[in-house]
Amino acid sequence: MDSDLQWRSRHLFVNSAAAMKYLAIFGLGVGLAISAVDASAQTVAHGVTEYKLCASCHGFRGEGNQLVNAPALGGQQGWYLERQIANFRKGVRGGANSDTNSQAMALMTRGLDSESRVKDIVAYIATLPVADPDATLQGDVEKGRALYATCAACHGPTAEGNEVLNAPALTTLGDWYQLSQLKAFKDGNRGTHPDDTFGQQMRPMASVLVDEQAMRDVVTFIGTLK
Repeated sequence: MDSDLQWRSRHLFVNSAAAMKYLAIFGLGVGLAISAVDASAQTVAHGVTEYKLCASCHGFRGEGNQLVNAPALGGQQGWYLERQIANFRKGVRGGANSDTNSQAMALMTRGLDSESRVKDIVAYIATLPVADPDATLQGDVEKGRALYATCAACHGPTAEGNEVLNAPALTTLGDWYQLSQLKAFKDGNRGTHPDDTFGQQMRPMASVLVDEQAMRDVVTFIGTLK
């Protein structure tokens, strides 16, 4: 009888200890999760303030504005936005040999004097609606489909982007902006800085498009992938 009671006592103690350990781990996990949510909310809150200056060109909903040559931001991947802001801050984009719009953007990013401020803005942009810009160009969709086969290797069959290959999504960008960037790559206004590794990879791809009409064809096709 005593032996059975001792066994039951030890069993209860072991189970209780295991339960206490589980509760401690669970409580720690919940605490960390709550802290992460709080930190994320705080980052977005900071981003709201930081984004106000961006909104003057890119729009309060990140919809972009062709009149001031500002692309849509809503729906673009955060990793790509962070990299491009860093490129502008460092002069990799927007240097002396760049177009005036890129130079203006480089000036705007100089006020972002820390990585945390950049992350705050990007975190807030992630909360904005996915941009759905209207078509402004006309091109041959079928010719564009054939030309896009080369682009799809990096940007994906539906232009969804691919972080592994450092290729951004395209469907949220206005066709006019895509055309301007293809021209910039081809003309050497983008992708020539020695530190712009991924831009240098894009330049020969843009050169495959023999003229502006070919560029219009491919961006018109991309517009059908939404």
